[in-house]
Amino acid sequence: MNAQDFLDSLNHADPPSGLAPQVEALWWDAKGDWARAHDLVDELETPDAMAVHAYLHRKGGEEWNANYWYRRAGEQFRRASLQEEWTALVSGLLQ
Repeated sequence: MNAQDFLDSLNHADPPSGLAPQVEALWWDAKGDWARAHDLVDELETPDAMAVHAYLHRKGGEEWNANYWYRRAGEQFRRASLQEEWTALVSGLLQ
């Protein structure tokens, strides 16, 4: 799956099967279900999942919590805007 396929899948009610949890979290986030997105990455300890976790807390307005997860994942994941960060995460995770 590439980024365009992922974006196209947002027109459906359910995510494509076989997505990694951190990618599925970004799918649910784009659909407006922050809690479901968060549940998918809350217990994951990989840098990619922690980067998505950081993004979600930043989006949720919890900068202090986001900063914790950015430190764990690596500050290179942070982008100027949330939309840029979401797009970069999707593109990077689907490579």
